[in-house]
Amino acid sequence: MPSRLLYCYSTAVFRSRILTLSAYSDKAFLYSAQIKSVTRLVIMKFKAQIMNDEDVNRAIVRISHEIIERNHGTENLCLIGIKTRGIPLAYRIAQNIKKIENRDIEVGELDITLYRDDLTMLARNPIVSDTKIPFSVEDKTIVLVDDVIFTGRTARAALDAVMSVGRPKKIQLAVLVDRGHTELPIKASYVGKNIPTSLSEVVSVHLAEHDGETNVSISEKTL
Repeated sequence: MPSRLLYCYSTAVFRSRILTLSAYSDKAFLYSAQIKSVTRLVIMKFKAQIMNDEDVNRAIVRISHEIIERNHGTENLCLIGIKTRGIPLAYRIAQNIKKIENRDIEVGELDITLYRDDLTMLARNPIVSDTKIPFSVEDKTIVLVDDVIFTGRTARAALDAVMSVGRPKKIQLAVLVDRGHTELPIKASYVGKNIPTSLSEVVSVHLAEHDGETNVSISEKTL
């Protein structure tokens, strides 16, 4: 029998913990004793792995080609990754574009913390807490890069953050996974994979740069 995941979070300071729940016992094995102000416990049941390492790499290569084709090259092209996993995705895309076009692509970073689109149980108002854009966005083609688009609120916060520092020629959005259920009129320009989901499901993207392995999986809330 597969194990289940127990997610714990606090309404004050977000503390994410993934705890193993034995398939043969009702007791959760808590590997961290420093969880404070927990206001909700959600048990997640693993459902399926939907992309492996090769699938993710193929999707990134395809997105890289599509970015070049849609923009007729790479002139004035810059990427901005949305923390956490949008940042390594942006660097991977930049590396692929360099292989294709033999041209370095500048990469910036946005930290939109606490409230993310890719977890169903989090609050709904993203906050931009840090911006690292080491280039001017004026008259540039900016491609925002994130791992998952869900409600569209994270992408909206990223759009506002970019517009607050300059006036790009255009802004596009690239995501590894589009899971549906957008609540705003925001659509990704480039999508690695469309994955229909229910509101009770969670799409988890793992990248080797951050997680030690690369894959995409779906879990579902059971409690």
